[in-house]
Formats: sequence, structure tokens, C-alpha cells
Amino acid sequence: MSKLKTHKGLAKRVKVSPNGKIKRRKAFAGHLMSGKSGNRKRKLKRTALVSKSFTRSMLRALGKA
Repeated sequence: MSKLKTHKGLAKRVKVSPNGKIKRRKAFAGHLMSGKSGNRKRKLKRTALVSKSFTRSMLRALGKA
């Protein structure tokens, strides 16, 4: 059987921690920031973790599972 290919688009957008958690950037922070409050913009800067239910399929797409 052939090997699974890494999903390159996903690999560029996420990082996998040593414990197997996936870190991602938050959406809605690219442009049009003037209408958003400072508190909201500050929270958008932080990285987020992918939910546990979705992590397994993402790790498979990354070739880690």
C-alpha cells in the first residue's frame, strides 16, 4: 500500500505540540480591524487549540497518526 501524503495546506497553517495537541491561528484577524474592539483584537492575536474531536482527523491529514 502507498504512503499517505501530508496535506501541505494544513501543514503550513498548524503546529503540532509534543503532546499531540494542534495549535492554530484564530480567524477574522486578517483585515477590517477598525470595527472591532481592542479587547476582541487582543484575543484574536492568541493561538487556539483544535478541539479534541477534530484533532484525530487533522493528525491523519498531517501524516502524524
